[in-house]
Amino acid sequence: MASADQLKALLQSHLEGDENRFYSVAMQVAAHEAKRGHGKLAEELRALIDQSKSRRAATQGGGSGGKAVPISKPRGELVNLLSVSYPKSRLGDMVLNNDLALQLERTICEQRHAQEILSHGLSPRRKLLLVGPPGTGKTMTASVLAGELGLPLFQVRLDGLITKFMGETAAKLRQIFESTLCTRGVYFFDEFDAIGSQRSLANDVGEVRRILNSFLQLIEQDNSHSLIIGATNHPDILDDALFRRFDDLLHYELPDDAHIASVLKSRLSQLAVKNTSWKRLASKALGLSYAELTRAADEVLKTALIERTEKVFERDIAQALEERRRLSSRLGRNS
Repeated sequence: MASADQLKALLQSHLEGDENRFYSVAMQVAAHEAKRGHGKLAEELRALIDQSKSRRAATQGGGSGGKAVPISKPRGELVNLLSVSYPKSRLGDMVLNNDLALQLERTICEQRHAQEILSHGLSPRRKLLLVGPPGTGKTMTASVLAGELGLPLFQVRLDGLITKFMGETAAKLRQIFESTLCTRGVYFFDEFDAIGSQRSLANDVGEVRRILNSFLQLIEQDNSHSLIIGATNHPDILDDALFRRFDDLLHYELPDDAHIASVLKSRLSQLAVKNTSWKRLASKALGLSYAELTRAADEVLKTALIERTEKVFERDIAQALEERRRLSSRLGRNS
């Protein structure tokens, strides 16, 4: 017998016209029955699902893509908790090391084959924890996953979530997790340490424990088809229990020489003179993040546009990188 949450999810997806989610939940029900030993019922459910999908494909002229997931807008109290966008970013837009690229490719692949994975009683990756310095691609990753999967990106607004009133933050967290069940999307908790810090911190007066315990319980119980992503610059202050609740841990680092050269070349090669040494520029930019490299490159492009110059020299790029380094130092990025 399907759980109450699954029945509600089936009805909700039907009401919203989200056929992909409807089929996904239906496959979860079939997998659940198979695990309980009801093999015949599970087979009948899968056959009905396949039959329905075949008719859907026929009515759409045989297309396999299906309908795009509509842009969803938070309503009611969720307006102050979630901001929504519909990114077009793709994995090819990012400069990644091999390990990160493999992890993200695997997540995307498992999500695209979610129905097949769920039908065998398994779960696709969908709860990710991203850790690393600022500007290394954590926020971009959330956009890329949403863009690759055609899902809305819901960014959790900490200013609306964290309150001074006892118990209110936990109640708002519950609303967000109810939304993951009702509306499939990528739910992004940036600065995740604000709700996931260690329960033993010296300044903890009890509310930190309540918030963290609520999150642990909610993410443990979550059986939606949404992706839940946490990102932090300070993994050292996260509670140990959190790491076990995520399917995968992704480590982001500042770019090395090769990746710096790749970023600069991809953005400036069409405008730079032929004898530009990207390797030499990369050696001067060590310690800058991907975001800072992009900003420096954009400054070069804007200057060239304003001054109506057709080419930029290596010294122009080096100067922009040095200015970005000084600005970062003044802002105390690495503190």
